Amino acid sequence: MAPAPEQPIFYYDLGSPGCYLVAERIMAELPVAPEWEPVLGTQLGLVELQPDREALRMLVEHQGLQPLRLPASWPPETELAMLVATFAKRVGRAVAYSLAAFRQAFAGGRDLSDEATVLIAAAACEMHPTAVLKGVSTRSVSAALNTAGERAIAAGVRSLPAIQVGGELFAGEHSLELAIGGLAARR
Repeated sequence: MAPAPEQPIFYYDLGSPGCYLVAERIMAELPVAPEWEPVLGTQLGLVELQPDREALRMLVEHQGLQPLRLPASWPPETELAMLVATFAKRVGRAVAYSLAAFRQAFAGGRDLSDEATVLIAAAACEMHPTAVLKGVSTRSVSAALNTAGERAIAAGVRSLPAIQVGGELFAGEHSLELAIGGLAARR
């Protein structure tokens, strides 16, 4: 009997359209459920450039997702949303919250720096607004988000989305396909 593969790590920022596209597919296509690790792209030195709307629209359509509606302000300010993602991870809701927040941003065109938008995404996965606001105000959640960024930097993450499989890192537009291949090669 072959040993179970190590759990991959999916590094993402909720303000990244590329991360959104991978997030919508990763649970169904990656043969091992990954750990979802929210990281601030700005901590990694990344700036989310204005995406090619037509190319992104076509990718969204190809994946069969809801029609694309980007937030009005760009680049998105995601610190609050990412603190909530970090809190959600602690309470076992990282995937549900992150998908809800991605959909608010890229299918709803909503601003993730807006507290109401973030709380709507949290409520969609049964996280109480009071608990969320109290949780994100703690030093331990801020520290955990910072530590996640340091973990990503130590792993060699230089762009998002990124998926770590053991000692290998796959980043960018084709990270999911490359990670699938990397997992297959390990078997």
